[in-house]
Amino acid sequence: MTTTTYSVNGMTCGHCSAAVTEELGKLPGVQEVKIDLNAGGTSAVHVTSEAALDDAAVREAVDEAGYELAGSGA
Repeated sequence: MTTTTYSVNGMTCGHCSAAVTEELGKLPGVQEVKIDLNAGGTSAVHVTSEAALDDAAVREAVDEAGYELAGSGA
């Protein structure tokens, strides 16, 4: 298992986090998604998966939810 933290712009509420969680949860190997909302605009998204995820797939899932991936880290 690996956990990666991503920064996502524009998420400020439970509806936002639910949309992003749903889309990221569709990616193969994703076990858990936890979100730390920040009213300032950029929120942390912690994704636990069986193996490292492809950044392009994560970006596409976040875009599909209507938000913008700002960056990723370990």
